[in-house]
Amino acid sequence: MSATRPTMLVTGANTGIGLATATALASTGARLLFAGRSKEKNLAAIAQVRAAAGHDDLHFVPLDLADLAQVRQCADALKAAHERLDVLVLNAGLVRVRALTAQGYEMTFGVNHLGHMLLTLLLEPLLVRAVPSRVVVVASRAHERTRRPIDFASLRRTTASFTGWREYQQSKLANMLFAFELARRWQSKGVTVHAVHPGVIASDIWRVAPTPLRQLGRLLMRTPEEGARASVHCATSADAGRETGRYFDEDGSPRQPSPLALDVSAQAALWAWSMEALAPFR
Repeated sequence: MSATRPTMLVTGANTGIGLATATALASTGARLLFAGRSKEKNLAAIAQVRAAAGHDDLHFVPLDLADLAQVRQCADALKAAHERLDVLVLNAGLVRVRALTAQGYEMTFGVNHLGHMLLTLLLEPLLVRAVPSRVVVVASRAHERTRRPIDFASLRRTTASFTGWREYQQSKLANMLFAFELARRWQSKGVTVHAVHPGVIASDIWRVAPTPLRQLGRLLMRTPEEGARASVHCATSADAGRETGRYFDEDGSPRQPSPLALDVSAQAALWAWSMEALAPFR
């Protein structure tokens, strides 16, 4: 990263792992962009980070990942306001929201994968201008629990499973496939791309989960600060900047992806399907 003050963007930085990540990154002195839907919640988060880190170069960026047209507007605004982007942390996520995105895609997949993919591709000029720069994809070991390839036919329907877990697993598999395909495609550009498993974290993502699943999860959950460790490692450490296309565990150590996540044909299939879906907004 540059010797000048780096610019870093975190999606979903107003709560949970995103807020903990933003706090840690702000402590490095970076210019930090909080990208999310609610101005009120993000400004409250900025005030909290400012108090914790003693740092004022913190800014709210409107972003609704459930609307690809708004993602495009966000990216255009960022390119108009900033010359470079050193770190992009794709952190925002949701589970079990029975709705469709503005463009008619299953909400979990639309937000967790499609919106983030479009944002990343549109911000390529800023990332390339800042090389060596980094993209951090907050995935999950949930992708290791599925043996099914992406069911593209299901992505035009609302969440079908009771828990929403199947759809969440599919979206996290998409995160992994995207990260590895992007790493391969951008390797020559000087942008490193990594995926992380943050751990099972007590964050707002579980607020819509069924009560039994929520209660069971709490027995295994760690703090958002613990969940931010892998993202912060990938965003700042010299080790993570030396190579691209890796998957890290919650403590920042390398983790083995599932065989399906490493399937080059599955990576290519998701890329091709996603590019067709994103074409009107690129």
